[in-house]
Amino acid sequence: MRPRAQRADLTLPQQLVFLRSNPICAGTGAARRGHLHWRCCIQPSPLGRDYDILISYADGGSPNVIVTAPDLEALAAGRPLPHVYHDPLRLCLSLPGSGQWTPSKRIDRTIVPWTYLWLYYFEEWLGSDEWKGGGEHPTNTPSGDRKSRQLRRRLEAPT
Repeated sequence: MRPRAQRADLTLPQQLVFLRSNPICAGTGAARRGHLHWRCCIQPSPLGRDYDILISYADGGSPNVIVTAPDLEALAAGRPLPHVYHDPLRLCLSLPGSGQWTPSKRIDRTIVPWTYLWLYYFEEWLGSDEWKGGGEHPTNTPSGDRKSRQLRRRLEAPT
């Protein structure tokens, strides 16, 4: 039996075309200088609230998802948010190094549906105070970490 061929990484323009053509993540964005930014609105369930999200992706890296509105920390009313990374606050959608996410996968078919699920479980958590979304929780990275500072600068850059 021959080993399975590894799929090539998708380019930023390919990811952008897939995002633009998928109705579950209708929004706006651009791919420039090795970075992709995509903004869209997600409603995780028919009775759920609308969330404005920003997906930021550096070519070959892992996408980051930030909820820009409403403020998740305000909704949590002082409780520590489950299953997030800090500095900047972004959703924990997959376990780094596990192969759940690779640059050969489509953002619109992985990261976007995982965001819907995360927000669904977040709304459940708001009422129950119990995280039912599973997964391994990330280790918090100190805000002074060089990679965190670089990520913050990229995410705060205008699109």
